Formats: sequence, C-alpha cells, structure tokens
Amino acid sequence: MTTELTDLARHVAEGLARNPKALSSMYFYDDAGSRLFQQIMALPEYYPTRAEFAIFRTHGAAIGAALGGTAGEPFTLVELGAGDGAKTKLLLRELLAANSDFTYAPVDISAGAMSGLVATLAAELPALRVVPVVESYADALDQLRTQPGRKAVLFLGSNIGNFGPAERLDFLRQLATPLGADDRLLIGFDLRKDPRRIRAAYDDAQGITAAFNLNLLTRLNRELGADFDLARWQHYTDYEPLTGAVRSFLVSTEAQNIHFEALETTVHFAAWEVIHTENSYKFTRPQIEALAAEAGLRVVDFFTDGAGDFADVVLAAR
Repeated sequence: MTTELTDLARHVAEGLARNPKALSSMYFYDDAGSRLFQQIMALPEYYPTRAEFAIFRTHGAAIGAALGGTAGEPFTLVELGAGDGAKTKLLLRELLAANSDFTYAPVDISAGAMSGLVATLAAELPALRVVPVVESYADALDQLRTQPGRKAVLFLGSNIGNFGPAERLDFLRQLATPLGADDRLLIGFDLRKDPRRIRAAYDDAQGITAAFNLNLLTRLNRELGADFDLARWQHYTDYEPLTGAVRSFLVSTEAQNIHFEALETTVHFAAWEVIHTENSYKFTRPQIEALAAEAGLRVVDFFTDGAGDFADVVLAAR
C-alpha cells in the first residue's frame, strides 16, 4: 500500500465516521478527476477560469513585475495545484519576455496532469527551466520552508475558497511563514456576485460537475476496494450568499451499506444522507484584506477582470 493510499484510507475512515460525513475535495484529483476538471473549466457556466484568463491577458506584465520578475535577482516561481498550467503560461511568457531569471516549480498531486504539463511546456516554452513536483500541498509547503533564495508562490483558480474559514487562515499562515521580505504570493479569489450565476457554475447543465463529484466514489472503489453503485448516488450543490459558501454533496438516494476492503469495514448510509465533499467560498475585497492581515500578510496589488468577477491578489509578508 503506497503512502498516498494509506493517507486516503485514513482520511476516508475518519471522514465517514463523522456526523455529517465529509471527505476532502483534494481527493477529487486523480487522473480522471483532473481530466474532468479540465472540461469543467471550459463550460459556459464556469466563469472563474475565463475571468482569471482575462486578468492575466490584461495585467500579465504588471503581475510579473509585482512578483519581482524584473528585479534581476534569480527566483523560483512555485505554483501549488498547477493542473494544465494554461493560465500560468501567460505569466510565464511575460516573465520570459522580461528576461527574468527564474525557475518554474509546478506542484500537483496528479502525476498524469504533471507529465502533460511538463510535455507542453517543453514544446511551447523550450527556454523555460522547469522543476516539477508531484506532491500534496502539505508536502510542498514543507519544502518551501527549507528552499533557499527568493520565491514567488502562485495559488490560482480560486482554490483558496475550498478551505473553510479556520483552515483557510491556517493555510495562509503556513504560506506566510517561509516568506522573506522580497518574496511574494499571488492568490486567486472568486468574488461575490449574482447568487444564481455562482450556483450554476457548480451544477452545470451538461452534468460534468456531477461526474467530477461522483468520480470520487469511483476512486474509492478502485483504491480502497469499496462497492459504491454510482446509480444510487446524486450530486447536489447550493450557494449560501450570507456566508459566501458554495457547498457540494454526494447524496445517497436509498438506505445502503458500503463495504471497504482496504478498511475492513462497512459504512451505513441512510436514505438521503449526504457526504459533504467540497466548499467553494466567495469573497469581498474588505474580507480579503482582513484575512491577509490576520495571516500576517499585506496586500501589494489587487487585479480584477473587467466585470469584477474575480481577483488575483499579490501579497507579501507584513
């Protein structure tokens, strides 16, 4: 049993013993989940990707400069959750055009996604120095603490919204701890807007988001020897505008028992019982500034798309 599988087994055992039951969205991203998420990003309802692309197209040079790309000193550009790197390539091109002396270190838990990214970067940006890291965020953060030299850390795509309030603050503090005075963070925040648009982005008409959520059960069947019948489960999501939280669930449509060979246990689900699988919080600018201050960070620059749907925020240690 691999270390990753051991971690997954432990997480599932703990998460399904809770009331309500819950599993982390980090386990969505096996190779199949990563491919499904690429499809989600192209959906008409899913505005965050288009909005962040617009920011990078409009403000790419300014973002590169804010990250220290014109300072002349070598640095490492670390991206947590790199995926296919489509948006990041816009920034990489700006940094290369400015003759910035940097190494790109993409981090992703999916080996399949990483191999695809490295191949496309070699073909499209042959001058780019790339040091890929197939790790979890936690392991990557541990490496950041001991990494010498100046660094800029990217956490794009509104991934910060997947954390609950306490976890979010703890994560930002972990990011802030290894930062020197010249280091920078660039974090994507999905901003609050029409609640109907937000909800539709997480429950698309084609059912791709539902397949993405349900793929978690397929992964548990494969890696933990579970016996989920996906026909007995539904995807459900909703948005709470008071808290800014999108919450996604897997819903058991009938009473059923699920056996896990790897855990040597059986878990009972009542009819219409849920597994909470994902949060996706939305933010206001004052909330972002207050969160940064509480984490020991300060806002250096605040870039938005023309519609004000999304923000890429440059942060530094206070």
